[in-house]
Amino acid sequence: MKDAGDFDDVIAFAWDGPAGAAAQSARLLLLDSLGCMIAGLGHTTPRAFAEALAITMPGAVRLPGCGAGLAEAGAAAALAAAMCWDEANEGLARAHGRPGLAVAPLCIAALAAGRVSARAAHDAFALGYEIAARAGEIWRIRPGMHVDGSWHALGAAAAAARLAGGDAAEVARAVRLAACQIPFALYAPIAAGMDGRNSYPAHAVLLGAMAAAAARAGMDAPADGLVEARRIALLHETPARRAPAGEWLIEQAYIKPFAGVRHAHYAAAAALELRAAIADRLADVAALRLETYAEALRYAANRAPARAIQAQFSLSWAVAAALMQGDLGPAAYTDAALADPALRRLEALVELSEDTALTKAEQRGARLTATLANGESHQAFVSAIAGDPGLALDAAAVMAKCQRFAAPVIGDTAMARLAAMIMTADGTAPRDFFGAT
Repeated sequence: MKDAGDFDDVIAFAWDGPAGAAAQSARLLLLDSLGCMIAGLGHTTPRAFAEALAITMPGAVRLPGCGAGLAEAGAAAALAAAMCWDEANEGLARAHGRPGLAVAPLCIAALAAGRVSARAAHDAFALGYEIAARAGEIWRIRPGMHVDGSWHALGAAAAAARLAGGDAAEVARAVRLAACQIPFALYAPIAAGMDGRNSYPAHAVLLGAMAAAAARAGMDAPADGLVEARRIALLHETPARRAPAGEWLIEQAYIKPFAGVRHAHYAAAAALELRAAIADRLADVAALRLETYAEALRYAANRAPARAIQAQFSLSWAVAAALMQGDLGPAAYTDAALADPALRRLEALVELSEDTALTKAEQRGARLTATLANGESHQAFVSAIAGDPGLALDAAAVMAKCQRFAAPVIGDTAMARLAAMIMTADGTAPRDFFGAT
């Protein structure tokens, strides 16, 4: 029986790229990933990271807001950190993570460098995504670890090897090489309110690029590396399992409608529904009660967040920001938002409690009740949001999200041009890929 860590069958299956609905899913995921990268570059630290990488990785790729040009690998690493900065990028439930996180940046950097066509970038993205998604199924983090930056490197290796013109055998070697040196990362920075977590996907990008180069040079490693690492490093003794070839996992991915951890999206959606009734009376809100499922409370109960990364994992912040701003986008995690006394006041009012019925039914959802100073009460309940099974964001919604998140960084025209290129998967990138205004 084939070892679960042997991905030759998946490489053969995904080599020619998806068609039909799977191809549309791939295009939308790549577009959403690009929008998240650009939005992330609207923040100071991701731009500073890019400038720092340019010291040792100088080159011709120019990222929005960055004065120094980067080599392709450095640009991909910077884009990976930017992509997750607002916690707004895609995910795949069965992988317990985000398979595109280290794959999409490599594809976009290759496009920005003018080295590959849009079609080649799409094919590499789909191949890398399918490898990473299955690696995520196999790899299961332990308490105290963070999911980002580990199994993602296998997808990055596959994409990097394909983008370099490697054949299926070379891609397979790159994946095996990455699997035998798979890292793992700690949750500690998030718990401490530090943003070092955002460097994890950059590490996966660079590991994948290095593995692809080693494979091109003829280096190789055993096919059972990922499963062996799973046993030794994570102490898992149960058999490793993954989806077989023949199934496009990219079709099962979700795209987030908001920025921030997905567990807080139900609370944000309830706040937006409630806002319709009380938007002009937020100063009169005297109490807010949020009832939601236990897992959301376990992962996103941060209160009075001092840093953006804490706010991204905060149910109470999601409620307050959505009520104040009428959205939960990158603007919710800026220094200005974190210093807003009105937003802080609302966040402090939120009482968190478990909806045991949701927990028992293993259902996601949120109920938000607002009480005004005069005793008047308003309530909203949300049990499904865009991106849930059967509620996938369509092309118009993804393009609108990209315009909302990324256009403030590069302008409406530039974002519309990039969206058209990604969605048609046609042609080559212009010399000034991002065309920032």
